[in-house]
Amino acid sequence: MDVSSVTNPGAGGVSTPTDKTKLGKDDFLKLLLAQLSQQDPTSPADSQAFVAQLAQFANVEQLQGVNEGLQTMLVAQTSSNQTQTVGLLGKDVRYKTDSCTFDGSPVQLHGNLSKNASTVSAAIVDSTGKTVRTIQLRDVASGEISATWDGLDDKGNPLPKGDYKVRLTAADEKGGNIPVDVYGTGRVTGISYAKGYPELQVGTATLTLSNIIAVTEPTQSEKN
Repeated sequence: MDVSSVTNPGAGGVSTPTDKTKLGKDDFLKLLLAQLSQQDPTSPADSQAFVAQLAQFANVEQLQGVNEGLQTMLVAQTSSNQTQTVGLLGKDVRYKTDSCTFDGSPVQLHGNLSKNASTVSAAIVDSTGKTVRTIQLRDVASGEISATWDGLDDKGNPLPKGDYKVRLTAADEKGGNIPVDVYGTGRVTGISYAKGYPELQVGTATLTLSNIIAVTEPTQSEKN
């Protein structure tokens, strides 16, 4: 009889191969019992070695239980995360980004200043790395800042629709650099779990939860 296969009577005698590359707890116990049955009664196995083997069996049993528990926790945590993420649908979010999308309508550029700035410069960069438009702001207070880009270049010519990079720089009255963060805003219109973790669809951007800075509820007029 071939010990590497098991016959399933309910499946018309079809044999299903078993995996012999892994040693489970049942296999370990069978080997231990076989060892005991084959030993010479006049010269029993070393007691310390026997205790060590029992300890190994206990460890195998314990580790298998821990692994099963971790798998259960992982499934529960994943389900909980997905349920919580669904609650972001329809919410307005602020997210970290260094790009914007021009779709023919004016684009709002957002940032955050660490302190008051004498000047703030917003550079719009195309896909070739060329700066096509620069917007200057003066005497800007610390905190959230915004500027509007009308989709024109520095010469007043309309630029094609598409994705552009945004670079914000700021300086104090002495010309010293002031850190400024760039971010975007939008509404969550979809969520994907295709990659095993949630990705939010905000406009044309696909974001992970680590990109999100803040979540707000749309106003009643925006909902309607």
